[in-house]
Amino acid sequence: MAIMPDHWIRKMAEEKAMIEPFVHRQQRQGVISYGLSSYGYDARVAEEFKIFTNVDNALVDPKNFSATSFVERTNSVCIIPPNSFVLARTVEYFRIPRDVLVICLGKSTYARCGIIVNVTPLEPEWEGHVTLEFSNTTPLPAKIYAHEGACQFLFLRGDSACEVSYADRSGKYMKQKGVTLPKI
Repeated sequence: MAIMPDHWIRKMAEEKAMIEPFVHRQQRQGVISYGLSSYGYDARVAEEFKIFTNVDNALVDPKNFSATSFVERTNSVCIIPPNSFVLARTVEYFRIPRDVLVICLGKSTYARCGIIVNVTPLEPEWEGHVTLEFSNTTPLPAKIYAHEGACQFLFLRGDSACEVSYADRSGKYMKQKGVTLPKI
């Protein structure tokens, strides 16, 4: 398995619409950087946020998830309460090739502020907006900026295509749009 370079990512974005919209070079002037990098793509967070709240004293249960666990906000910034959690999504829509697995790492700018970004791997032939999970590990409120970099995606190409892709098994998060809550 090899990590794919900038020219391969650009070619796949242009010819196969692997990333839409696609930013051809890293943007960094006055913002948390985003766009194409040497061996990855730095995606942006959209203005759509679901912030964990305990107003209704809800229980977090992945098998019976309640939307009352969140308050929804649409804004250019999101304030994550101390020791709390926010769901968001990427601006970009991804279409992953059959012979590629994508992993995601958080931006160092956020990590150095105690903000952790988690994303599960993007499997072969998965497509959609990526739901981002931001954890504020600090005892202070933390700010996330919409339309700026949130995380970096690394594209790992296998020696051959997999036998069964995410699309083949009709994965439950296929073609998701917007912030997608847990499904069983």
